[in-house]
Amino acid sequence: MQVTIHVAKTHLSKLIDAALSGEEVVIAKGRKPVVKLVAIPQTPFKIGILKGQLDGPTPDFFEPLDEDDLTAWEGGR
Repeated sequence: MQVTIHVAKTHLSKLIDAALSGEEVVIAKGRKPVVKLVAIPQTPFKIGILKGQLDGPTPDFFEPLDEDDLTAWEGGR
């Protein structure tokens, strides 16, 4: 669908819904097309995307650091 800028300003919500449903929405200045509304793909956030892909021991963040790591963390040598 092609609409003028005036119509687009008046019916922006409806035009966004049309673009989200896959319809091509073009905004024209007079009869000259100048802008196309395009939906941005929405991908759901997925927790655990690397589950089962990481091997080896993992750090236990609740355990105290050993002396060497603590010294390095505090800026010592």
